[in-house]
Amino acid sequence: MARTIAKDHDQKRELILQSAARIFATDGFDRASMAQLARECGISKANIYHYYDSKDALLYDILDNYLSTLRDRILGTNVEGLDPEARLHEVIRQILRAYQGADHEHQVQLNALGALPEDQQAQMRGYQRDMVRFLSDTIAAAAPEVFANDKPKLRATTMSVFGMLNWYYMWNTGAGTEAREDYARLVTNLTLRGVGGL
Repeated sequence: MARTIAKDHDQKRELILQSAARIFATDGFDRASMAQLARECGISKANIYHYYDSKDALLYDILDNYLSTLRDRILGTNVEGLDPEARLHEVIRQILRAYQGADHEHQVQLNALGALPEDQQAQMRGYQRDMVRFLSDTIAAAAPEVFANDKPKLRATTMSVFGMLNWYYMWNTGAGTEAREDYARLVTNLTLRGVGGL
């Protein structure tokens, strides 16, 4: 007879994923253990294995959930009726808001993605490429006179914007919505007012 799924299955799975992201981010993926994760979650090691058969499976699920959700949110940004500069600001704003509360997952992405098998890494990089392409197109539309015939400059600018956004949590961890709104405007202004002199 097939084992029935507990009523709190999804909640436990989410707890395991969040706890694993925290442990992988703070202690490192290589040093973390399933026993450590079980202690952190307050459940047995056997119960952990009921949900995930390995650290590798956990890492994949953390990154797949995080990056696919992030990609869908960013690409789904509602920019209807906005002028090109306002579109860029809204996209940057949504990226920062999507990062809020996901510092551990973000750090796991930066430090542990390379531990996945090549095919899974390719899947994650596909999510990343989608986001880079979307932001790049938004930047190009906001300053066509600067980027129309200069793809290297557009790429450098796009990756510089992501650099500013990706490392925000490192020096402003726990920043609330208002601080992120202010920073979104700052990054937009730096990007559009500074690219002419590059």
